[in-house]
Amino acid sequence: MNRNVAVIVMDTMRASSVDSVSLGSGSFASLDENHDKIVNINNAFTSAPWTLPSHASLFTGTTPSKHGAHAGHKQLNDTHTTLAEVLANEGYETVAVSNNTWVSEEFGFNQGFETFYKTWQYVQSDTDLGKISQTYDGFNMLWEATKTVFKGNPVTNVTNAIYGQFFRRANDDGATRTNKWIKNWLTSRDDSRPFFLFVNYLEPHLEYRPPKAHAEEHLPEGVTYEEAMEVSQDAWGYIAGRVELSREDFEVLRALYRAEIAYLEEKIEEVIDLLKAVNEWEETLFILTSDHGENIGDHNLMDHQYALYDTLLHVPLYVRDSSFEDCEIDDIVQLIDIPPTILDILDIDASDAREQFQGISFYPDADETRKYAVAEYMAPQPSMDALETKIGDLSEHVYDYDRSLRSIRTDQYKYIRGSDGSQELYDIQRDPQERNDLTASKEDIVGQFDATLDEWLNSFEQTEDTDSVSMDEDTKSRLEDLGYLQ
Repeated sequence: MNRNVAVIVMDTMRASSVDSVSLGSGSFASLDENHDKIVNINNAFTSAPWTLPSHASLFTGTTPSKHGAHAGHKQLNDTHTTLAEVLANEGYETVAVSNNTWVSEEFGFNQGFETFYKTWQYVQSDTDLGKISQTYDGFNMLWEATKTVFKGNPVTNVTNAIYGQFFRRANDDGATRTNKWIKNWLTSRDDSRPFFLFVNYLEPHLEYRPPKAHAEEHLPEGVTYEEAMEVSQDAWGYIAGRVELSREDFEVLRALYRAEIAYLEEKIEEVIDLLKAVNEWEETLFILTSDHGENIGDHNLMDHQYALYDTLLHVPLYVRDSSFEDCEIDDIVQLIDIPPTILDILDIDASDAREQFQGISFYPDADETRKYAVAEYMAPQPSMDALETKIGDLSEHVYDYDRSLRSIRTDQYKYIRGSDGSQELYDIQRDPQERNDLTASKEDIVGQFDATLDEWLNSFEQTEDTDSVSMDEDTKSRLEDLGYLQ
């Protein structure tokens, strides 16, 4: 029987995780216990700096300009084969557990999954109902709630509304409920088939609300938990210049971010223990990664939009499988490389999917290695219109973010090109924080990277979908809770 596959995404976990975070430094207790079969890939990069396009790349092995899911078209179309579809065709039980609204059926991410569990719903339903009160006032709120309740099953919809409003975030951002569901599934499933389990954990994502005990382990001396939770986490207000945050404020926010990750480590350890308890751990290809990173005051930004710096693109990547025993991988790897690598490990042909992939397998016996990593930010999210609606008049500098971006990164240099004609070049070896732009002094290198980026773009057929994708008001509300203005 084929090995199981588990792909775990720690949403918004950057590899250079502010100061010292155990995952970012390669120390992860449960995995280190199996160090003979685990590889920590230090040079792993995502293809996009936010959830929807990054997960689309992870699922399809393609970059945003090829799969077409981005801020200009918020939908993963069914034109590309997903990893889940490939494994389902091979007889796998395909299961997804999502804590992030973007990763849901509404945006096309259920393709190939036999079971798709959304933790923001107490009873799984196609009709999403939630914080109507955040979208409407007075009679309009009552009217919209009434209309939505009577779509589908009224009892289910009311139950989900009450759960989403009052109970979902009582403990965390869904990790506890996720693990409870995984335990019930693992202990009751028909084990005659191998499984593919995908999980998205949301804990490191804004807002940072770690358990008090974890926060107190990381907060600066003299700062109480209550004081820390009073520090503004209004990313868009900060970017627009409406909210001021001091160096001490960012120190607190970084501490809360570290605490969220420390808490999430414990939850991932629980999953590993669950796999061991049902005797599936030794038979499971286990991959732990992130979809993108985070800016916490870096480059005068918060959240994970408007930029392609390594704070957003450099992500952790752990692979646990016997085929990686005593293996060291120092080459550049991208998340789009994960699907072909999984197929190589499992010895699955899937020629049509492989023809689609832009990823390069990093399986130890693979011949090809990656020369550079490419990332794309196809359109600003939120748009300037959404920011204006939320905040009002914007400072002039904010409109500099109204552009698309592409980047190309080698071991030494990082080149970023904007649709507005802007260019940035950084010597990553000497300037890992990307502070010293070298475009003026290294025009020849800029020209080389510019040409390479054009060659890469011309090497495949790009998807031109720019149609807006409709979403219901509850989805918009939940996305705004996560900081995604629509």
